[in-house]
Order: sequence, then structure tokens, then C-alpha cells
Amino acid sequence: MKKLNLFRLSMATALMAISTSAFADVKLPSIIGDNMVLQQGKELPFWGWADAGEKVTVTVGEKSASTTAGDDGKWMVKVPAVDAFGPIAVTVAGNNSIEVQNVLVGNNWVCGGQSNMEWPVVKSNNPDEEIANADYPQIRMFKAVHTVAAEPQKDVVGNWVVCSPDTVALHSAVGYFFGRELLKRTEQPVGLIESNWGGTPAESWTSMDKMKSVDELQPILDRWDGIIANHDSIMKKYEEQITAWKAKVAAAKEAGEKEPGKPRLGYHANHHHRPSSLYNGMIHPLVPFAIQGAIWYQGESNAGRAYQYRTLFPEMITNWREKWGQGDFPFYFVQLANFMAVEDKPVDSAWAELREAQSMTLSLPNTGQAVIIDIGEAKDIHPKNKQDVGYRLALIALHDVFGKTDVVYSGPTYKSMEVEGKEAHLQFDHVGGGLVAKGDGEELKGFAIAGEDQKFYWADARIEGDTVIVSSDEVSVPVSVRYAWANNPICNLFNEAGLPASPFRTDEWKGITADSK
Repeated sequence: MKKLNLFRLSMATALMAISTSAFADVKLPSIIGDNMVLQQGKELPFWGWADAGEKVTVTVGEKSASTTAGDDGKWMVKVPAVDAFGPIAVTVAGNNSIEVQNVLVGNNWVCGGQSNMEWPVVKSNNPDEEIANADYPQIRMFKAVHTVAAEPQKDVVGNWVVCSPDTVALHSAVGYFFGRELLKRTEQPVGLIESNWGGTPAESWTSMDKMKSVDELQPILDRWDGIIANHDSIMKKYEEQITAWKAKVAAAKEAGEKEPGKPRLGYHANHHHRPSSLYNGMIHPLVPFAIQGAIWYQGESNAGRAYQYRTLFPEMITNWREKWGQGDFPFYFVQLANFMAVEDKPVDSAWAELREAQSMTLSLPNTGQAVIIDIGEAKDIHPKNKQDVGYRLALIALHDVFGKTDVVYSGPTYKSMEVEGKEAHLQFDHVGGGLVAKGDGEELKGFAIAGEDQKFYWADARIEGDTVIVSSDEVSVPVSVRYAWANNPICNLFNEAGLPASPFRTDEWKGITADSK
């Protein structure tokens, strides 16, 4: 408790020092600093603090813009777009002058989400080799320190570093492998802005004005209103539990017995699951720094409320786009991997429903989904193969942002179904040269079929051209087909480009998370 409070106090003190109105010198937020990447081809917002009425001029290469700090000391300018990749000189001048060092111009990507985005290079596959070979000075990384805040913050603790074997180990593996692929294929500098926190739900990353504006999200706010109102009693009870636990530990030591586990502090007002708390502390301070787009790996913490995620996730994306004010910038996300025990018969699945909610979010413009249903681990929610995750995200960006139209960026996605007698004929988009069953001589796996009784049976499936034909002796009149519909499905439909088909169902029958709010 004491360590937690001291940390929060130190964070608050640091941020308070920035928020004061007594700015003798021009100051910049942490996202604008040495080693940064500026977004190419876009107007460049610069902002900070100074004395009220102080003139501030920002110069980027041969371009500049000036303004005057307001009564509250805040200022912002927008420098015209710069296309040179750098290094480039950046100066911010008021009563004092700041020279921002070692700046490149390239493409900035926000790397958001929970633990699988936060997961570092050092804990991924082949860490020693990957770290030793991470000599990419044109990749720059900014890592926002975990910050919970009840109100939007002006700044976040963090700094830009140059990617090297000495710096890469503790940075996002998905972000690094994504950025590395882009750098290799485009030869343009990459900025990776890491703002993520393990075990967090999407509502923590969504602003409060957005949360309040969507009726379907009100149950989340209602639940947290009760937690916040009871914060003092929650903390008091926890302190009593800690006191009792310490006494039990002492008694156990005295008796030479196993010590009891420490009580866990549940939800409270300063918890990182609180709606908007991480948007306030870790996203708002980055806005409106110019970016190319965002990559996102999250959903595990919302899997029990998958139907609600159908609304929450696209609203969060829209929220970020509205706040950044840079249009519908690219937003690419990772579909949940396969995880947990393999089922021996078709079942309902909260994780399958969450994957479905993610796929439905593709209805938003300029979005993309990396499917990784083939590289998860049954006993580990953090699959170590982050290389393929970053690579598959990069394929989307290469195709959509960098115009490499020859790049196949998606595995097969369900398009339509026609029933002919006892057979269901399925059509797909993104066949990528043709449909295949991965594995030499393997039959298609992962398909289930049901009639009007909604009872599913494992199905026989075969590929004929760009069609998959599905049937079962148990179902005389097919009504629905599901593919890879499980927490950890055994499935092997791919395209010739080596990308897996996205899980899907052809029905809209009520799922097990439909009533979870």
C-alpha cells in the first residue's frame, strides 16, 4: 500500500510540476523530445507551456510557425508538412530556446492494448538472437509509463529512444516486429509510441465523454459509480485484511509453517480498469501528436462481455480518431489467438464471440485485422510468437498505407453460403491465390454444422476451387456453419499466401455473452 501510494504521489508531483502556470521557460510535453520521429506528409502540431503572452516559434527544417501563449501559459502551433526523412533540425524558441536533437521524419504508430501488446522482445521467441540483431537506428520507440488518472492529464512520463541491442529488450515485441518489417519494406523511419497496460479492458482506454454518450455502455459506468462511491470503505477493509495477514505471516514463521498468500486489492477508485482512467493518463497526453495510425492487441479482458464489445471497440476507435483530429487514420488490430483446452465437440465460446466482435469492427473505414488463430498456446495467454503477429499487422499497412497492392494482407474471410441438399457451399474473400488445408495431405478441420435445432456436429469439409463444401450425416438440412468457433479450435483453412482464415459463423443465434454488461 505504502509503495503504491508513494508511486502515485511521485507521478502526481511530476505532472503537477508541468501543469503549473509559472512557466519561466518554454516547456514541451514528453512526446516531443530528442530522438523522436515526426510524421511525414502531415501538418505537425507542437504544443507546450510558457509565460502568458510569450511568443513561441517552432522551426522544423526550413518551415516554421509562431503563436503566443495564452493566459494559462498553454500554446500550440501547427508546422506545415515535412517530407524529408532527416535527420532534421527542430527548434522551439520563446524566452529560451530548445533544440530537439536527432529527429527523423517518417511514420508514427501508436501501439495500444493490454499485455500481449506490452509483451517485451526479451520474452518472445528467440530473444537473444532478436535483441542482438536489433540494430535499427531508424526505428525510434517511446514508452508511456503506466498512469491512472481520473481526469485528462497534460503529460505522461516517457522518452524516445533509438532502437538498438541495448534498448529494445523491454519494448513491445509486436510493435518492434511490426516496425522492423515496415522499415525493411519501405526504408522509411518508424516511430513506435507504446501506450499499453496488461490486463486492461477497452473502456479504460476510452474517454469519459465518449463513454457517457453511448447508451449501451452505461452499465459499465453504473457499475463503477458504485465502486468509486465505496472507495474509502474498500481501502479500509483492505488495510484490515493486510493487518490480519501480517499477523498470520508472523505466526506461520514462528510455527515453521507455510505463509498464507497476501490478500489482493480488488477494484477501487484508482484501479486501472476504471473507465477512461488510461485514456486520461496515457492517451490524452499524446494528442494531437501527428501519427500515421495505430496498432492494437487487446480483448482478453473483455471476452466475457463480447456482445458489448461490438459497440465498445468501434466506439473507442472512433473516439481516438475524433480526439486526434487527423481523420480516419489507419487502425489495425489483432484478433485473439487460440487459447485454453481443446474441446472434443462443438461448444459455445466467449472467446469466439469476442473474435466475432473484432471482425465486425472491420465495418469501420480504414481498419484491418491480423488473424492469429494458428499461433496461440493452449496453456499460455501470452503466445511467444510475436514475430508473426507484427508481420501480419505490417502486411495490412504495406497494402493499405504504402500502396503495395501485390501484398496479400489477409487470410480467407467468410463471404456467403448457399445450401444444396445436405451440403453447405461457402464462398470466401481474400483467397490469396487459392484455398488450402494447411498440412501435407491434411483434411479440412474446424468446421461444424447445424440444422434448425441449433445442435452442432463436427462436419466433413472439402475444397473445390474457391469454395468450401461442408456436410454431416447428422444434419439433413443445413442452416448454419461455424468455423474455428472455440476458445482453442483445431482448424487449418489457409490461403496460398500462408495466412489463416478468420473464425466465423453463418448464423446470428444468441450467444453466451449476449446479456453480459
